[in-house]
Amino acid sequence: MNTFNAKLEHAWNQTNSLLMVGLDPDPNRFPAELRERPNAIFEFCRQIVDATAEYACGIKPQIAYFASDAAEAQLEELCQYVREHYPWLPIVLDAKRGDIGSTANHYALEAFGRYQADAVTVNPYMGFDSVEPYLEWEEKGVIVLCRTSNAGGSDLQFLKLENGQPLYLHVAELVANKWNKNGQCGLVVGATFPEEIAAVRQHVGDMPLLIPGIGAQGGDIPATVVAGASSTGNGMMINSSRAILYASQGEDWREAAAQAARQTRDAINQARGR
Repeated sequence: MNTFNAKLEHAWNQTNSLLMVGLDPDPNRFPAELRERPNAIFEFCRQIVDATAEYACGIKPQIAYFASDAAEAQLEELCQYVREHYPWLPIVLDAKRGDIGSTANHYALEAFGRYQADAVTVNPYMGFDSVEPYLEWEEKGVIVLCRTSNAGGSDLQFLKLENGQPLYLHVAELVANKWNKNGQCGLVVGATFPEEIAAVRQHVGDMPLLIPGIGAQGGDIPATVVAGASSTGNGMMINSSRAILYASQGEDWREAAAQAARQTRDAINQARGR
């Protein structure tokens, strides 16, 4: 498992799951037992990981939720915890970085050096030289925003080029055909747009897709699976965050998170079997 893709493939097979558990820790929604603890963010996320790891193909911490609470050290500790206790689970740092030159180099060092994530999400809007510093870490995954799950994504991503192709498909082809020289790239495509997932899959072959938008955002699991499955029936990291993290704020919050993760994994697998 020397590369992100190899680690992801192993996780898919070992856990029989395409569920990515997103970590968006909001202290205002924590159970009462954690709210006064100085390391509450780490402790909440650690226990969520412990509760859901057996149902997941990876863990996706969203860096903004940590940084806004000055909890970057807790994110470091969490990443180390996952590496030590669940070494088969890829860590995807959801950062959506997009800058150039030495700034991009430092963002790459942050993701892959400081946090030692297995992959990071990046924004392609500034072009190849904003993504290239991440690609220099050849064993790491670089997951490029393509067709995002938010409604406003259509403001730009669905604009038509002179050849009639929407911008998001141009991005997909660019990543697949030019940027993916080391075979380390993936794409973010939202579950709220299954027809676009299918179009991206058709253009990029078996490239991994990170698919947010199920759960709280209302994406349809069967439609997502049919649209996004690779030739091997895998190929997807289907992310759910809030629906798992905050399944309960009572004393049963760990059990509720585990149940939500298990039910989501099972729903995905049921759709895979159709």
